[in-house]
Amino acid sequence: MFLNSRVVALVLAVVVAIVTTAFLSLVPDVSEQGLLVTALLSFAATYLLVYITFEFLVFKEIGEIYKVLNKMRKKDFSFIDAGDASDTNNPLKRINREIYTYGVNRNKEIEDLRKLEAFRREFLADVSHELKTPVFAAQGFVHTLLDGAVDDKKVRKKFLKRAAKSLDNLDALIHDLLTLSQIETGEIKMHMEHFDIVRTAHEVIDQLENKVEKKGLTIGFDREYSEPIFVHADAERIYRVLMNLVSNSVKYTDNGNIEVGIETEENEVKVFIRDTGVGIPPEDLSRIFERFFRVDKSRSKEGGGTGLGLAIVKHILEAHETQVNVTSTVKKGSIFSFKLPIGQSTQEMEEEARLELELLEQEDA
Repeated sequence: MFLNSRVVALVLAVVVAIVTTAFLSLVPDVSEQGLLVTALLSFAATYLLVYITFEFLVFKEIGEIYKVLNKMRKKDFSFIDAGDASDTNNPLKRINREIYTYGVNRNKEIEDLRKLEAFRREFLADVSHELKTPVFAAQGFVHTLLDGAVDDKKVRKKFLKRAAKSLDNLDALIHDLLTLSQIETGEIKMHMEHFDIVRTAHEVIDQLENKVEKKGLTIGFDREYSEPIFVHADAERIYRVLMNLVSNSVKYTDNGNIEVGIETEENEVKVFIRDTGVGIPPEDLSRIFERFFRVDKSRSKEGGGTGLGLAIVKHILEAHETQVNVTSTVKKGSIFSFKLPIGQSTQEMEEEARLELELLEQEDA
């Protein structure tokens, strides 16, 4: 039997009209005309009330629930309503919205699991490849020496140097992987202190100056910094961040210059590294901080590195509750920047400590 609001309303209206008329007929002196009017009125009122109630409060919402379930079966989640399930008194509407929420949450979980699975496969493939390269290289040099080349002094020295370099690359890769893992699991804690970011940036520039000169580039500050600028952060980790970002700029710049700039804002210090390198395509900007991701794999291999530098930068800055930003134009260059809380100089901290001590002495007095 096909059941809808009209059928339910008609059946209930007929039943109510019959029952009402039957009871009214038991009353003495009620005319047939009165019974007819009573039957018609009770029928009409019951029909309208039941029809409206079932049509708009029950069957319509049940129909919507079925539509939602059908779309969920087809994995179509474009229907999701962001409304609050508690903003209506209709229980069926609340159920419908709960299904909406359940559907979008389950879909998000499924998509996240798929992304994690894809990331896991890609990560394992990348790690295997990155580990295999230096291991096979060192293995090849050592086996060549064992096969007889060890008797030739020139060949022996050259091959041992190459094997040592391959093992050094392997050691750097393992060290970076361990660093990333320890930061993510919280094993490496940030030791916050007040230090001069200008001095730290100067040390990084001095460290990379010879490498920059070999490529025919120039490196330096965007302007002269005659006064120190203090930040509150982990000095060792921020040095690593600057080293990785500046090294990355040097790697991808063939001509021009690399500049380090520092801007003081209200409660923050912004540090940026600007280069005139090859730039990053827009479609790769969202992935450059992934482990082992390289925009140009062949150039990256030639330039060395473990492919984990930017990933380490991202995780260190996240541990400082900040993030690295990048803007880039292909063939024109890139700008990497991040912000740190403004710090205090030694004199300022001493003055602050002196004032606190005076206040305590006044309170004791």
